[in-house]
Amino acid sequence: MSEYARGQTPANELQIYTWMDASLKELTNLVKEVNADARRKGTFFDFSVVFPDARSPQYRMREIGSTCAGRKGSDDAKTLAGTKFKIGDYLDIAISPPGRGGGGGGPPGRGRMRPY
Repeated sequence: MSEYARGQTPANELQIYTWMDASLKELTNLVKEVNADARRKGTFFDFSVVFPDARSPQYRMREIGSTCAGRKGSDDAKTLAGTKFKIGDYLDIAISPPGRGGGGGGPPGRGRMRPY
């Protein structure tokens, strides 16, 4: 979060140009096109929106859903518009490889890395 507050983005940023009707599964597939490690079946993608706080000079983060490579999930069809994403917000995607904390055995999000 501190990188966003300083007007910077993470060093491993991936810029995606898409539409507000893009689903989380479609965004997952875009990431998989450029990140070979993310293509492994069972890889979890935890999505959050990062946006400026209207009451302070800081950024806030709100989780909006998760997907899993090679599996269907309840958040697959969520769209950016449906999550109240606004143009200018950042999309933070935590990618957890299979068997590494966040994916598979428990709820996604534990011990995850943030490559994008």
